[in-house]
Amino acid sequence: MSYSTSEPESRTTSADFRPRHGFQTNDPVLQTIAAKVDAGKRLSFEDGVALYRSGDILAIGWMANAVRERMHGDIAYFNVNRHINPTNVCVASCRLCAFGRKKGEAGTYTMALEEAWETAGSGLTEAVTEFHIVGGLHPDLPFEYFEDLVRGLKVRFPKVHIKAFTMVEVAFLAKRGKMTIEETLVRMKEAGVDSLPGGGAEIFADRVRHIICDHKIDGGEWLETARTAHRIGLKSNATMLYGHVENDEDRVDHMLRLREVQDDTGGFQTFIPLAFHPDNTALAHIPKTTGMMDLKQIAIGRLLLDNFPHIKSYWQMVSPEMAQISLRFGADDIDGTVIEEKIYHDAGATTPQGMRRADLVRLITEAGRVPFERDTLYRAVTRSEDTFTVAV
Repeated sequence: MSYSTSEPESRTTSADFRPRHGFQTNDPVLQTIAAKVDAGKRLSFEDGVALYRSGDILAIGWMANAVRERMHGDIAYFNVNRHINPTNVCVASCRLCAFGRKKGEAGTYTMALEEAWETAGSGLTEAVTEFHIVGGLHPDLPFEYFEDLVRGLKVRFPKVHIKAFTMVEVAFLAKRGKMTIEETLVRMKEAGVDSLPGGGAEIFADRVRHIICDHKIDGGEWLETARTAHRIGLKSNATMLYGHVENDEDRVDHMLRLREVQDDTGGFQTFIPLAFHPDNTALAHIPKTTGMMDLKQIAIGRLLLDNFPHIKSYWQMVSPEMAQISLRFGADDIDGTVIEEKIYHDAGATTPQGMRRADLVRLITEAGRVPFERDTLYRAVTRSEDTFTVAV
């Protein structure tokens, strides 16, 4: 396998970004928004709320698909990756979580380093290009455990990109280690962390965080941690958990705050809306999201986050079938093979815990898109065998 660092050529240009296929809506508000989208103008807070409150999912999806095709043509991205969750022991008591356990509770686990390294390479029949590492906020594990974990992975898998530790984990480790956020991130980078995932953002509004994740850092701290990571050269993703106690305004506020940071740093690669899975959580009474909400969230994310290169439809959360459809509603990425996802399955997800590369290619192809295997930084991956080399 080899990488090229060039982006694929888009099949469309800005001149192609005109109403095609007879865009129609009877909603004058959507007509005004469509005119702004067509002209490449930035949408406002009010526009975002109006999109959420509209029932015309086809008009919203059409606009999002037009933006998506202007940016990426028919390309749809995926990767071959593996999730590693070193521990589920967590000091936080987030009402949204079914993964974390208090120290000493039944069902807790913490991987020894050798176990984590063995897990990274076990059962693989096709070479992964990314390790995605997140876990609980363990009260006893020293910072050196995480440094050694990453260093050991780099020794054993030197070509694999390590995307590790959410902003929440970074802030927790900084506090425990009596370090600044920047000092913590620098040490992580020196150990071998290549980029950061986008988890833990949930919803930035204080009202919501007090209900669902009061023990985590607040929205401002999450954003500032991301700014710091970007400043020292670490790219990251950004997420938003929707479908619980938030409202339309909370979602729009969340995305516009991400957009503001992206204007400053350019460090976010991908926005990933995450559908809330209530099973086995303290919020189990909340109904699951519908397909309409899932598609609308993907589409509105693409329309509001004009400075984010990519919008991901995470198939583990919304189902492979819905992720496939979302490739026509603004998404250009459906994530990767994953291999043994734990966090959302503990919360009741019934999707497979992993997929083969061929399955992802088939999903994309049948959606009428062109599969593009990427690495974490969206560089092209060319496979010849189950090994790969990085282009210099």
